[in-house]
Amino acid sequence: MGVRSALAVGLGRLTHWGLHDVLHRSASQLPGRVALALDGGIIGDLAPKVREGSIVVCGTNGKTTTNNVLASAIEATGKRVLCNREGANMAAGVAAAMLPGSGCDWAVMEADELSTVNILPGLRPRYLVLLNLFRDQLDRAGEIDRVQDTIAAALKASPQTTLLVCGDDPISMGVALRAQRQGNRVLTFGIGEDLRLPPDRVPEGAFCQVCGAELEYDYRAYAQLGHFRCPKGDFDHPALDFTATGVKVNRVGVEFDVAGQGIDGTVHLTAGFGGVYMVYNLLAAFAAASLAGCDGPAFQRVLDGYHPENGRLQHFTVNGREVVLNLAKNPTGFNQNISLLLQDDRPKAAFLVINDNFNDGKDISWIWDVDFERLNLGSELRVVAGGTRANDVQVRLKYAGVQAATAQTVAEVLGRIADLPADRPLYVLTNYSALWPAKAELEGMGERHD
Repeated sequence: MGVRSALAVGLGRLTHWGLHDVLHRSASQLPGRVALALDGGIIGDLAPKVREGSIVVCGTNGKTTTNNVLASAIEATGKRVLCNREGANMAAGVAAAMLPGSGCDWAVMEADELSTVNILPGLRPRYLVLLNLFRDQLDRAGEIDRVQDTIAAALKASPQTTLLVCGDDPISMGVALRAQRQGNRVLTFGIGEDLRLPPDRVPEGAFCQVCGAELEYDYRAYAQLGHFRCPKGDFDHPALDFTATGVKVNRVGVEFDVAGQGIDGTVHLTAGFGGVYMVYNLLAAFAAASLAGCDGPAFQRVLDGYHPENGRLQHFTVNGREVVLNLAKNPTGFNQNISLLLQDDRPKAAFLVINDNFNDGKDISWIWDVDFERLNLGSELRVVAGGTRANDVQVRLKYAGVQAATAQTVAEVLGRIADLPADRPLYVLTNYSALWPAKAELEGMGERHD
């Protein structure tokens, strides 16, 4: 490491100490920004201190949970892991997470899809986990083909990286096709059976990645994920390297069996949180963890002790009422949250919060691609809209046949539903910038339970 790199590391660590230890504030990004300002190649300079390898996790939905479960699983084998657990997933966040210590066994890093091209060339990870690709933040990310181009370019700049990709997602498999042509090794994971769930609308990914023909499906798990094939034979669902079967999903959790490369027989996994999308997240995490030397019992112990800390599927009790908080930031994420809500057969209430701040995206036209019609449950569901675009959400719900009031805080919503029996839960679904305020508010008002 040269003088510039050493100075960048020193000032980055000093910044971390000042923020974290003196001011007691988050130090997930600024130390990395300081280090990168002094040495633009600091991620590459720090990469050699990782003794066994790095794993990068990306995808539109689910990467924070997948990344954190994966990091904990590798730690459960006795390895030292560096990880950006707070979800700071651009180059500065990765650089900040790489600063501590003189060495580690593994680095497990969440990466924003468009930031992979700034992270992979320096980090040179052993594996890139690609969970899924959906339309998201159109005014920042653009259409999906731009995201695909970026990830493919990142893999080309890191030819030794193996792509571990969701084989059920035709859009992600479009990246896999390009990665294979570039010389990257590709492994796939997915669900190997029909879950017999009502299919979502598919606003994207319905067409062959080679010829553009409309794909045919034997079944779909959700959105465009399922067992697909091109009618012209140009593009088919791959043979999976890691397969989930015996899948059971309900409002209190998920369970499934995993078989695949390097696994002796099958491994049965259970988790007390989730939905169908969580089956994919945990399957991806286990596949990557097994490649890093974690076995099934160790991974299950991590799931038994894992409790979301970052607003994803966190549960609270406020004045005797159960409140569930989760992130919903694009059509697919919202539709999966609606599915999770509908699996709860109790009468309930929902607070849908949409902001249009910079990190949310100013364009919220995507709310018209959400299947809000499924919330037309009459007296079984009371709905309140909130956020800077509360009225837009209210109008969208009106077209779905759902009457909604408006409010700006969880406390206000709880006041409005005070006449409901305490056993009626409240689901709070927010996009990015509304998540942390809602989490802080719930932590101040109530008691978290796992």
